[in-house]
Amino acid sequence: MSSDERIIILHPHDNVAVLKQDMAAGAAIAAPQGKILCAQAIPRGHKLALAPIEAGAAVIKYDQIIGFAAEAIAPGAHVHDHNLTLGDFGRDFERDFGRDFPAAAPTSEGAETAQDGAETARMFQGYRRADGRAGTRNFIAVLSTVNCSASVCRAIANAFAGPAMDDYAHVDGVVACTHDFGCQSHERLDRVLAGYALHANVAGFVMVGLGCENTHVRGLREKYRLPEHDMARYLVIQEEGGTRKTVERGIAMVREMLERANGCRRKPIPAAELVLGLECGGSDAYSGMTANPALGRASDLLVGQGGTAVLSETPEIFGAEHLLTR
Repeated sequence: MSSDERIIILHPHDNVAVLKQDMAAGAAIAAPQGKILCAQAIPRGHKLALAPIEAGAAVIKYDQIIGFAAEAIAPGAHVHDHNLTLGDFGRDFERDFGRDFPAAAPTSEGAETAQDGAETARMFQGYRRADGRAGTRNFIAVLSTVNCSASVCRAIANAFAGPAMDDYAHVDGVVACTHDFGCQSHERLDRVLAGYALHANVAGFVMVGLGCENTHVRGLREKYRLPEHDMARYLVIQEEGGTRKTVERGIAMVREMLERANGCRRKPIPAAELVLGLECGGSDAYSGMTANPALGRASDLLVGQGGTAVLSETPEIFGAEHLLTR
């Protein structure tokens, strides 16, 4: 909301606006408070003060405190980290976990409703795994336990790029999951690798290790009780006789898995079994008014169906935790 198309005022209580374009020093802005002149050149996406902000006073955006003025800020001034500082303030941790979440809109064909007017459970087309889990994709994963086996994993996966997958229409692909670790921070890495192996989107996996790393294939299997069968295979380069032999054997293993994975078919599964992972893929000044509200609404709809939404990048909610308990 604003009276000037070059700025965005997100809430009537805000004392800053977001610029939609670069503004030169002296440029006139038509704000609800009246005419404001830019005190200096301000880049697009940055904040402009709409009103005088005293030193120590709260800077308000989205009707929320985003910081405090490190100095007196005049209308038209650029508001950024050069004149913003941290500060403590009271937060309302309103706990309303029992509230009703919005129901999803009916499909184009119309959705059946229960007698009380509440919408019936939504379904999605997913893959039901043998252990009861539900996936949205059907991949074969090639997992590297250490950076030293990453090139082998990529060579195995690359063998199934392009036309090599033409006969496997029901498999989304063969993907190499590699990293730069293996001999440090291995306890956390172990957990992540086990999570990849047991992920519902993975129909089968080949785990490849070098043989001398801390995150050893054998230890990982025992620690997390990873399965060993036709769709869960393990290779150790030093035991297979080197890189070339390991790649050849890995390709053979994946080829066997593809035949079985290709037999999987999607079927209706309740949306309550969906887990939505939200990841910051490159925020900019406009994410908070574009993608984030849309994802928040989608998450509410999913949770309303009994599903789960996970905020994976927790540092980005520091200072705003109270908003997530409402």
